[in-house]
Amino acid sequence: MTSLPQADGKRTRGFDWSNLGIRAASAAVLAPVALLLVWWHPGAFLVLVAVAVSLISIEWGVMAAPRAQVRVATVVTVSVLTVVFLTYAGRYYPAWACVAVGALAAGAVARGGGQRAVDAAYGVLYIAPTCLALVWLRSTVQGDWWTLMLLATTWAADIFAFLVGNALKGPKLWPRYSPNKTWSGFFGGLAGAVAAAVAVAMANAMFAPAALMRLSPPGAAVIGLAGGLATMAGDLWESMLKRRFGVKDSGDLIPGHGGLLDRVDGLMFATIAFAAARLVVHYGWAH
Repeated sequence: MTSLPQADGKRTRGFDWSNLGIRAASAAVLAPVALLLVWWHPGAFLVLVAVAVSLISIEWGVMAAPRAQVRVATVVTVSVLTVVFLTYAGRYYPAWACVAVGALAAGAVARGGGQRAVDAAYGVLYIAPTCLALVWLRSTVQGDWWTLMLLATTWAADIFAFLVGNALKGPKLWPRYSPNKTWSGFFGGLAGAVAAAVAVAMANAMFAPAALMRLSPPGAAVIGLAGGLATMAGDLWESMLKRRFGVKDSGDLIPGHGGLLDRVDGLMFATIAFAAARLVVHYGWAH
């Protein structure tokens, strides 16, 4: 198996196919749990988000401020959890204010520990708005279906990008930061995202006729395309962040996947895209 150069001069290996079984097993366990909590009750989903926030914040502290990781992770966790709980309570303006205050606090703590303030502060700015949008999306009318569509779109984009990219290969998408991704995988991922969004919209029309998402198949396709593009962008963005911090993975929590942030990087960007789409549909522009 050949090695590929990274931006810092090190070399990284191509995808390890022997790891595919571990990746699949991890996904088979985690995906049903996530879907159950999404569908069960907004409170159960809140618990899922809170646990995820804590784990991601720890990973961020380790990456962004290794000499002050406990203090930075604590501030990022408290800041983002405060945003999450305020959002769940419908206090959106205080939630956004806490994003700014939390970023400043994280930067100050990092600077006091001899670490880069901007990296710690960005952790709050990176994580908190996504969590705010995610909790808000689940709380809207038909929020369970919207959140299901978000997850399905993100997962389909990842899976189809992987399958098509490894089957067709071809030119690299952005070899400087993500040497294993190809243009064929990029377009395969977009196709998968569109198909998943349309499938969820059709399932909603079939199984929940009393409370429709008010989303036509063409509208769902546009949202799926936006979600797929956001998923790819989020994946590439995290690759750039990991190069900045000089790490291969954000952690080793999930077998075959690395850290939790490695697993939800695309979801973080896609959530913002779906929250924007939900507002558009609310005003009747996607029929």
